[in-house]
Amino acid sequence: MYDNSKNKYALNMSTYSDEHIEYVRKVKFKKRLILFTQITILVLFFVLWEVLATYKIIDPFLVSQPTKVIKTMANFYNDGTLFHHIWITLYETIVGFVFGTIVGIAVAIVLWWSDFTCKVLDPYLVVLNALPKIALGPIIIFWIGNGTTAIIIIALTISLVVTIISVLSGFQEVDKDKITLLKTFGASKYQTLKYVILPASFPTMISALKINVGLSWVGVIVGEFIAGKEGLGFLITFGGQVSQLDMVMMSILILSILAYLMYEAVAFIEKLVQRKHSK
Repeated sequence: MYDNSKNKYALNMSTYSDEHIEYVRKVKFKKRLILFTQITILVLFFVLWEVLATYKIIDPFLVSQPTKVIKTMANFYNDGTLFHHIWITLYETIVGFVFGTIVGIAVAIVLWWSDFTCKVLDPYLVVLNALPKIALGPIIIFWIGNGTTAIIIIALTISLVVTIISVLSGFQEVDKDKITLLKTFGASKYQTLKYVILPASFPTMISALKINVGLSWVGVIVGEFIAGKEGLGFLITFGGQVSQLDMVMMSILILSILAYLMYEAVAFIEKLVQRKHSK
């Protein structure tokens, strides 16, 4: 029976040179090799950790070991509390990330729009960026109280100023000749923003988003350290207080996985937007 799909594939392959096909194969092989190496390093790390802890080369009380971490995770899962703590932290991080990004970009647009406002607020942004945000934690808790709202606001204080400064710097670095050309043709401030500033600053905004991912996780965990009664940050604090390092390591590993997945989600959105603009 005639296989039309194979024939189409062969026809498509024939349109490329041997050098191009070889180049594509090398790129694919390199990607597979990188992925294999990454997985191998991760597996070796956990195997080495388990072996060293089992034979008491490192103190399992201080650093725990993978089998104990898995056992602790299973206990939390059986109690029905594992996903509850994960969801609390994830919810707080996503809300803080979304609000920090939206408000940060909006404030950056306002500062770009009004040069007077930008110059007035510039020293205050510098001071807020240099200020250790954890110092604001007790004040926020005193004003709002313990709980989710306080934790989200603490996360915002850590990520918001960095987002504003990063995005505003991207706006200010846009080619001045393009802006001048638009003004020559009578473009309004809004048209300049829409057709030049925002498209040209897309890489900067994506970089700010990627930075904001890490800062949002840091802010939420710091908030849960100070004001949390549940969540992964609370488990880390509680585990340290009762000398349950298995609980601490479990929470750290889960946080690592969640932070990586969130970062990859932002990178995926970046690829989708770039693909859309390239069409």
